[in-house]
Amino acid sequence: MRFLGRALIGLFLTAVTVGLLATAGFTTYSALQARWADEGRPAQGRERVFAVEVAPLSFGEETPVLTAFGEIQSRRTLELRAPAEGTVVLLDDAFEEGGTVSQGQLLLRIDPFEAQSARDTAAADLRDAENELAEAERALDLAGEEVAAARAQADLRDNALARARDLAERGVGSAAAVETAELAAATANQAILSQRRALALAEARVDNAGTALDRRRIALAEAERRLSQTELLAAFDGVLTDVDIAAGRLVNRNERLGSLIDPDALDVAFRVSTAQYVRLLDENGALPQRPVRVVLDVFGLDVQAAATLIRESGSVEAGQSGRLLFARLDRPRGLRAGDFVRVEVDEPPLPFVARLPAAALGSDGRILVLGEEDVLEAVDVELLRRQGDDVLIRGDGLVNRDVVLARTPVLGEGIRVSPIRPGAAEAEAEDAPGTIALDPERRARLIAYVESNTFIPADVRERMLRQLNEDEVPARMVTRLEERMGS
Repeated sequence: MRFLGRALIGLFLTAVTVGLLATAGFTTYSALQARWADEGRPAQGRERVFAVEVAPLSFGEETPVLTAFGEIQSRRTLELRAPAEGTVVLLDDAFEEGGTVSQGQLLLRIDPFEAQSARDTAAADLRDAENELAEAERALDLAGEEVAAARAQADLRDNALARARDLAERGVGSAAAVETAELAAATANQAILSQRRALALAEARVDNAGTALDRRRIALAEAERRLSQTELLAAFDGVLTDVDIAAGRLVNRNERLGSLIDPDALDVAFRVSTAQYVRLLDENGALPQRPVRVVLDVFGLDVQAAATLIRESGSVEAGQSGRLLFARLDRPRGLRAGDFVRVEVDEPPLPFVARLPAAALGSDGRILVLGEEDVLEAVDVELLRRQGDDVLIRGDGLVNRDVVLARTPVLGEGIRVSPIRPGAAEAEAEDAPGTIALDPERRARLIAYVESNTFIPADVRERMLRQLNEDEVPARMVTRLEERMGS
């Protein structure tokens, strides 16, 4: 009996083994048949479609804006320097950084003791010179009178000589009387010469006194000028900057104490390239006075001021290029000398151009437009200007054609896309419900796509699966997933 039981068990194991081998052979044969059938059948691939944002091209007149950066400068600046050497004995309260002063205001005074003494001495010397001139003029008058008296006496002597000669001719007078009269006349003439010499000396004294008086006046004026230099006055209304002075300080002559700036007389200097400069010229090759916008960015708050382009630099500095232009600020509200600002100048208008985002233009100078059946076509265009994040282009045959607003590395000529128009997308978004209910088949398809997509991060995938398993699913997420699936 034991032998029979073992035989039956062995027979059973043999039958099971044969059955398993038959099943494995049938499975292998079925797999080979399926593979042989697939090798003879062409592969069925579905074209991938990308969603892109498009907009129709519209051409018209555009005014390019030339953007540059410059520095605010004051066209009316005065360096304040010590007019004399000495100790500062008086300092105005407004003489400080940012202090506002008016024309003629006394800013500081240097110890005037020595200058005042020199001025008083010069004034006393001037009075001495005036007295000397007055005395010389009186002496000149007296000398003139003495000359007149000597001439009168000489005339009397001449008359006496004539009578003596007349008497001698008639035999009444003597020769001795004639000689005496002649001697008296000669003496009178000699007295005239002496008085004339004294008159000449008096005239010379008056001239010397006049010259000395002029010198004293010059010395007094110089002393008064030196005295006035002990005071520093404001030349015009303005604001003080770079102040370096304190009361009681000993200063040297011509030492720099600060600067006075007129806050209402400001210019902005900015440099442009030669090509930009040429675009600003008029038909005669001259630089016109164009309006300029000056913008100062202060932590996101723009301080703007209007200006007028007035002139350009007469030469190009060594190591520089382009042109240095200057614009005069009309009302420099909130701007100060030294500010680094952005300058915007309107160029002459350009006809028949289109404005596009800069991302729409490729590095090859081509844009992508929609063709038949939403297939992309690459078109060459002419780049005219770059305006911040936009570009101004010109091309033929592009009126009202839909252009891709943002090119990506996966987009190119011949690729089919699903166009998204900003206006239509916004309208659909406004009309579309926030959440929608999904049927089981649609829900299963979306869940399978999310689970099989390895590019989605794990935490994002879990959140999306959790939302897809709810009764109401966000409509925007469903639309986005279906667009990526190509359905």
